[in-house]
Amino acid sequence: MNILIIEDNITISKNLNRYLTLKDIDSEVAWSAEEWEDILKEWNFDLILLDIWLPWMNGRELLEKLRKQWNNIPIIFLTSRDTDDDIIEGLWLGADDYVSKPFDYEILIARVQSVLRRTQKKINAMTIWEYILNYDKEEISNAKTGQKIFLSNLEFKLLSYLSKNRWRVIDRATIYEEVWGNFDDFQLSRNTDIYVWYLRKKLWSDIIKTKKWSGYYLD
Repeated sequence: MNILIIEDNITISKNLNRYLTLKDIDSEVAWSAEEWEDILKEWNFDLILLDIWLPWMNGRELLEKLRKQWNNIPIIFLTSRDTDDDIIEGLWLGADDYVSKPFDYEILIARVQSVLRRTQKKINAMTIWEYILNYDKEEISNAKTGQKIFLSNLEFKLLSYLSKNRWRVIDRATIYEEVWGNFDDFQLSRNTDIYVWYLRKKLWSDIIKTKKWSGYYLD
């Protein structure tokens, strides 16, 4: 499990980071408006803990922005104001749960696990630009027309892997290991590059970006 903590209070964020480490949970901390977006593009997270009151951006605005760009990441907002109106507004804006400050760490972990159990069950599709990926049916269709686009099993598997790590640059070796399941053959294979080309040709040329010397990412 990997958690992103967006919290400007250094004491709270460091203590929370230490506690998650003791529980064998990986976590990263973003203290500023510039950091959180860069970190999300670089790493893949299972959940975000978001302070709803931030000095550099209204937490509600940030919550809306997160939901637009990283729609499938579960979000628990941390709030020092636990009035019904604040809680209802946060949940309506897209948070999956909330925890009031000061909080008990064990309760927070329990909330995290509960949210992950719920959200992991319900995520079976994702919208990427004008396309809808249905992971259960293993098919992709145009969101406006409903027209299905034929992809081979490996093409869909590659697109699914990139979509679940959207905006994260992934090197060719990792992609090959995750999609083809055999890292030993990577050095002798150009499958990663070939299948990226297939997808670009069937969908549109800029859907998968190349970062020079680093790898690929889904825009």
